[in-house]
Amino acid sequence: METIYLSRLQHYLYCPRQFALIELEDIWTENYFTASGQVLHQRVNQQDQQKRGKIRTAWALPLASERLGIEGVADVVEFHRQPDGSELPYPIEYKRGKPKSHQADEVQLCAQALCLEEMQNVVIPQGALFYGETRRRQNIEFDQQLQDLTLNTIQACREIVKTGSTPAAIFDSKKCRACSLIELCHPKKFKKSASLWLAKHLQAE
Repeated sequence: METIYLSRLQHYLYCPRQFALIELEDIWTENYFTASGQVLHQRVNQQDQQKRGKIRTAWALPLASERLGIEGVADVVEFHRQPDGSELPYPIEYKRGKPKSHQADEVQLCAQALCLEEMQNVVIPQGALFYGETRRRQNIEFDQQLQDLTLNTIQACREIVKTGSTPAAIFDSKKCRACSLIELCHPKKFKKSASLWLAKHLQAE
């Protein structure tokens, strides 16, 4: 089974073509939004484990689900001690900006919870998203709707990898302007392989 990285799920929900350009064609470039997001994650991941009262906190925790074929790294996982002495994981994903209209961030977080459930043999009811602009946690319930969306997204990503086909471009002015791949994707100009376009462009020069 082809491994799908947790961070790629967010790319797929933002734009399936973006996912394919990164996953299949190994195309990536930074812009202000992606760079500032990387800085936020680096600051979070530089910290060590700590324990305060009934909460043990781990940063940059590797995660994987063999059943689902996904893996990645959680920014933060709090382990809340329960009355019976066990620990219940509470994943927290750090994001720049503010809450979005789509559920890409929620799906990435839910996928982390699914990994932790398999690794720890527990049921995780909720986690949180922390946004750099609002500086507040947003609690996320892992209800059936979100779990179904997450599982469907994993399957959709795997289908793209299996077929090796990059989806055609669908221009969305708001999304495309914010995408770091806009200059390579050129959604208004072509609908096929970005890597092929790049090769022809470089050859012409």
